[in-house]
Order: sequence, then structure tokens, then C-alpha cells
Amino acid sequence: MYPEDTGRLPAERAVTIHQPVPLAPVQAAPLVPMQPAGVPAVASIVLPDGRVVTGYAINPMQPEPVAAKPAVSRTAVNIALGGIGFGAVCGGLVLLTAFVAALAAFIHQLIILAAVIFGGWIAVQVFSTSGTRGGTTVNIRKAVIKRNHFHG
Repeated sequence: MYPEDTGRLPAERAVTIHQPVPLAPVQAAPLVPMQPAGVPAVASIVLPDGRVVTGYAINPMQPEPVAAKPAVSRTAVNIALGGIGFGAVCGGLVLLTAFVAALAAFIHQLIILAAVIFGGWIAVQVFSTSGTRGGTTVNIRKAVIKRNHFHG
């Protein structure tokens, strides 16, 4: 907030002073010289001309093992399995249609056989001359047909 906003001068504002508080001294733990696990030991090499080179021995970088790729891709295997399944289903459908056609032909033959047997039985009943049966016999000796009308 600026003094011109409140109408007061800077000297009229309340001032708060903060004194820093010192921190308690920390007791340092004794340092034990230790070789870290990730850092290799220091090595010195004497060159043929007598110079000494000191440094870390660095192991050469090993490439990360690459996952072995299968000889055939998964997509090709899935397509092949789908084709085998489709072929199996088609074979089953061919057998199913053959079965339905054979069943329809069998039913057709049964209907024809029933018609022949039943028709033969009716023909035997109609055309048989086995004796007299109970009923009325009408003998027509002379019939006169005039103008499309039968007179007996």
C-alpha cells in the first residue's frame, strides 16, 4: 500500500522490527573414508615413457539386452489362426447344409411313400370286387339327356 493511497506519510506508519534468532550449532559426525559402491577404485598406469596416469578405471558400456524378436510376427500368427478357424467353421457349415439337404430329401421321400401307400389303399377300396357290401344298388337301364339335364 502506498502512502498516497492512505493519506498518511511514511513516517506515520507503524514499523515492526524483527531480530534474527541464531541457530544452535550442529555437531558434525566424523567422516570415515569409504569407497562408494557405485564409484570404481582409483587406478594408476605407468606409460612406456615413464609418465604415470592416475584415474578411475571405467568399464566399457554394455548395451542393454534387446528382447529377442520372434521369427514370425504375432499379427501373422493371429491371421493364420483366424484362417484356420474360418476354414473349420466353413467345413462345419458345409456339413450342416449337406445334412439339412439330406434330411429334406428323406422327408420328401417319406411323403411320397405315404401318398403311394395311402393312394394304393384307396384304389383297392374303390376298385375291389369282393362280394356285396351293405348299401343300395341302383340300376340305370335307360337314361334320357335333354338340354344338359339328366332324366333317369
